[in-house]
Amino acid sequence: MMSYKKIYNSKNTMLIGYARVSKDDQDLSLQLDALKKIHCDQIYQDKISGSTLNRVGLTEALSHLRKGDTLVVWKLDRLGRSVKGLVDLVNGLEKDGIQFQSITDSINTSTPGGRFFFHIMASLAQMERELIVERTKAGLAVARELGRVGGRKRKMTISKVNAAKNLFAQGMPARDVADNLEISVPTLYRWIPAEEQIALYTKNS
Repeated sequence: MMSYKKIYNSKNTMLIGYARVSKDDQDLSLQLDALKKIHCDQIYQDKISGSTLNRVGLTEALSHLRKGDTLVVWKLDRLGRSVKGLVDLVNGLEKDGIQFQSITDSINTSTPGGRFFFHIMASLAQMERELIVERTKAGLAVARELGRVGGRKRKMTISKVNAAKNLFAQGMPARDVADNLEISVPTLYRWIPAEEQIALYTKNS
């Protein structure tokens, strides 16, 4: 954490800065300089991937924010990689009376333009969620039509089952049948139990 002398703030509120890089060998100086220039009262930082949930620096920054304060970042992607995650975070701050500012993106939710931008982002995030749901439903419908119920493609198909039965009828051992069909022996036994294998051979012998 770094602290800097506050040179303006008539309402006794604070600017809390947050900086992040993805790796230990990356440099935070560009972000820190930008946050200093707008006179952040405190600056917290992380050297960790944006997709990582346990970000100590961000957690500390959020814990120090109070109503009327502003969370400041150098760029939007410093908070995370997903639009949904960013929108959810900023909406949560807004409910607590906390503003958000991104220096590089010229976004400040204390202004009408900044609030409008996040309303657009929220709409896009919602649309993205709905599209994902629609694609998932469409994919499952196609899978059902093809005889699948989701997950990975079945290794055992109807044609393979019939082929296996023919091979058993000819007296081929289970191991050889499995090798011929490029499946595992346990998979073969799940579809054609041992008693059925014997019955097939006996019937045709």
